[in-house]
Amino acid sequence: MIRTLLCSLALAVSASATLACSGHQKQTQSCVAGTVWDNQTQSCVKSVNS
Repeated sequence: MIRTLLCSLALAVSASATLACSGHQKQTQSCVAGTVWDNQTQSCVKSVNS
């Protein structure tokens, strides 16, 4: 029973980590050249170099 519980927990944690990482990669890959992902607006914005 403990073994089953530990396996379930491991699968849940790995699935959550995969979803979090894949979401971040989608955001950065979807921005066109010259733009960057803005977490506040949840969209690509023009990159500003100072």
